Amino acid sequence: MQRRPIQRGRPTGATTFEAGPALAFGAVVRARRTEQGVAQETLADLSGVERSHLGKVERGEHMPTLALILRIAKALGCSSAELMAETERRLAARKS
Repeated sequence: MQRRPIQRGRPTGATTFEAGPALAFGAVVRARRTEQGVAQETLADLSGVERSHLGKVERGEHMPTLALILRIAKALGCSSAELMAETERRLAARKS
């Protein structure tokens, strides 16, 4: 049996990826960023992450770690709780 490489930000042994929460969180980040008129590259610099990675987070291709969520929230000038509450609202709206 061949060993799978460990992907950053995922617990050892994790093999599933829930697209719904990742897409909802990414949409929230993109909406906040565009409302503020901030370029993706600028937000990436403020968050201390590469622009390509932030793009993947915004598109829901990557599930961000807690540390990254906190850095993004700080760069957007809001709390992580606000980002998560909006993410939960979007998820609930999709189920309705």
